[in-house]
Amino acid sequence: MNSDWYKMDNVAKVFLASHNKRNPRSIRVSCVLNESIDRDVLERALSLTVRERPQFQVRIRRGFFWNYLEHTDVMPVAVPETLGPCPSLYGESYKGVLHYLVSYYNNRINIDMSHAISDGTGAFTLLKLLVFNYLKLKYPDEMADSSLQDTASADDRFRNSYDHFYDDNGSSTILPKQILNKKEKAFQIQSRKLPYNQLQYIEAHAEAGKLLKKAKELHVSLTSLLGAMLILAISADMPTRQHKRPITISVPVNLRNFFPSDTLRNFFNNIDVSHKIDGSETLESLALEFDRELKESTTPERIKEQMNRYQNIEQLFLARMVPLFIKQPVVRFFSKRETGRVTAILSNLGRIDMPAEAAPFISGFTDFCSTDNIFITITTYGNDLVLGIATAYSGTGSIRRLLSSIKETGSDISLYATEIIK
Repeated sequence: MNSDWYKMDNVAKVFLASHNKRNPRSIRVSCVLNESIDRDVLERALSLTVRERPQFQVRIRRGFFWNYLEHTDVMPVAVPETLGPCPSLYGESYKGVLHYLVSYYNNRINIDMSHAISDGTGAFTLLKLLVFNYLKLKYPDEMADSSLQDTASADDRFRNSYDHFYDDNGSSTILPKQILNKKEKAFQIQSRKLPYNQLQYIEAHAEAGKLLKKAKELHVSLTSLLGAMLILAISADMPTRQHKRPITISVPVNLRNFFPSDTLRNFFNNIDVSHKIDGSETLESLALEFDRELKESTTPERIKEQMNRYQNIEQLFLARMVPLFIKQPVVRFFSKRETGRVTAILSNLGRIDMPAEAAPFISGFTDFCSTDNIFITITTYGNDLVLGIATAYSGTGSIRRLLSSIKETGSDISLYATEIIK
């Protein structure tokens, strides 16, 4: 970090233009310990963590052509949890400076973060370091030989990797056709939205081993198994006349798995997997289809092509020179249009690893992401697989059927949910 201001990545620009009261474009990652949180120790751990990861010490500023990030010396403070998951951390109603919030409740540590400054991988990197420092301070003898492996430089962590790995190949000349290329509108769940711009958050714990065994039996990935279960769960309430619409599941893909990047900022693409219901579906057939589409869309060549296509927008001279007050409504329009082409989002953040010395003190990890429809995250720690379900709908039939399908694999399930105002 060699300057006081930084260019925002394209994904962040979309989030800032499209945030709203229901979906403030926020992430929550949490760690549950096996004992109550000591606030004084957490404060000291947070101070250490910020010094080690200053990349999150930024504030969003409004420029004439684009928003940008500016370094700030304002330090975070750990506070008792009073807000629900994924609060608004940017916008006219937000009075804070930093765009992340550290809170605690009983034995849980939370980090809520604006999606404009990082993605789930970056947020978990910060949380893991915070928990590690907390345990080192609280249990110095037990954690004496423990360490978190991280050899990335400060510049690597703050790099705009979309821009760094962009290769136009002369493709920017066909960008207008790419923008206007129409994807099919997806089926939207037939349920009223919750009143007062609410989201309900449901934390569902299942046995990872049972689900992985079922995925192995079907010769598919865990993501494909759960994606197929989700399509079947949604289709059960689908009116016959809507069968012409595909059920489209958007799957965020971590680009760090395809490019040598250690950035803590946003670095992912969304892969859409669509299926039109015809009545012949089985879990096995859908899982195989989902797995095939996902693999075809995540070859290194396809991933690079998609990333370059999105980056072409920023490389256009007109896009650079148009004032922000004109660009933002346009970005908002296209973002809303894309929302209508997705039924639900399914994001697998993978297995969360911590040093072995920390295991006796940690119960598990969870995460959520705000949404305009349904957003389901998947995290695994040990044998604990957690679905972080955020839904804007008052009806929960699709969620109940998804959880029933998981239970049919032989897995036990435990549920926790936020209260909503009727």
